[in-house]
Amino acid sequence: MAILRGDSAELSSLYSVSPPAEIKTGTGEADLNAEYAFWKGLKPVSMDISIVKSASPQPGFHGVLFQASVKSRGKTLYITAEQIWQQQGQVWRIVAEERDIAKLEQPLSITEHIYPEGDAHAEIREALAKAQKAHKRVLVVFGADWCYDCHVLDKAFQRKDIAAVLAPSYEVVHIDVGRGEKNQDLMNQYGVPMKRGIPAIAILDSTGKLLYSQKNGEWERARALGPEDLIALLRRWKSQG
Repeated sequence: MAILRGDSAELSSLYSVSPPAEIKTGTGEADLNAEYAFWKGLKPVSMDISIVKSASPQPGFHGVLFQASVKSRGKTLYITAEQIWQQQGQVWRIVAEERDIAKLEQPLSITEHIYPEGDAHAEIREALAKAQKAHKRVLVVFGADWCYDCHVLDKAFQRKDIAAVLAPSYEVVHIDVGRGEKNQDLMNQYGVPMKRGIPAIAILDSTGKLLYSQKNGEWERARALGPEDLIALLRRWKSQG
């Protein structure tokens, strides 16, 4: 693969020059030189690719959606890209691409139901009762099933390194905020402003006392943060008992 070999010529041959490929990233549009520099700059040790969708919308064009797990400089990065390929003579080239990069693995779909529709107050009371018995904290996560980064955060909770800190020290409660019309009293009670976005986090001790609340939307774009950020937060506020 051109990326693993760092072969600039082979990499550039994959992209259409006439017309120039349209590249969109998580931070805006990129020209072809920036695109080549991005892939070459990864300097990956290894790369695993999972194809999510592959289809031909019309003759001469083919679309593919994939996620690449890239090990680079001692860390794992996750790149999600959707590409449109066009047949140009005897070769196929990329004419459009949208990609994003993250330190946390991104879900390939957001159909999973994470945020329950029941009584959020009752769920917090139940979590507090469990926390008192197990000498844990309560991690309250405000979000919604439609929210992509809420799914990113939930997937992060399942990582072995994060789960090793989370499971022994916290009871986790997911609170559905809908589109901003649900459970706003709890967001206000715990000092988590909806206007700063979701997912949003509050940490309580086993008596219900607020220890920490996310006031500045730090996890609104969870995919841009790394596992070390979440682990540091969990370790800072975990019970010492």
